[in-house]
Amino acid sequence: MAKQVFSGRYTTENTEDIVVFIIGMRVNKRLAFHKWLPVFNAMPGMIKELYTNKEELGFLSMESYFGLRTTVMIQYWRSMDDLLAYAKSEKHLTAWKNFNQKVGKNDAVGIYHETYQLKSGNYEAFYGNMPHYGLGKALNPIPVTAKLNSARERLKSKS
Repeated sequence: MAKQVFSGRYTTENTEDIVVFIIGMRVNKRLAFHKWLPVFNAMPGMIKELYTNKEELGFLSMESYFGLRTTVMIQYWRSMDDLLAYAKSEKHLTAWKNFNQKVGKNDAVGIYHETYQLKSGNYEAFYGNMPHYGLGKALNPIPVTAKLNSARERLKSKS
């Protein structure tokens, strides 16, 4: 089912600190299914848990991308404390333990993550004729006004 497209130009409020967490995997040896498939299959359960318990966990939203060898998820979190608490949760620790047991130092599959802590007023977003997406899905989308017409103006404004 297609996502609803919101006509016009939108931005987001930038009044809250947020955390952007980028996580993914890379299949280095395509035929080593037994190594990378369990890593790939561990994510849907965690994603379901995040969306089911958004408020409690501090999870805001995410976007996913799948390439031939590499996947990436861009997640938006309310705070670094919330993200780090989830990293210590039972579901995540179980997945991490399974990864280390099944993959360990084997190079058939790679994993990565990057974490960015963004302070209020230090990020901006723009969407033209888009469904709610990225920060516009994680935060409150608002129409672009004359006061918020450029990236520089959006960075100065704390809506």
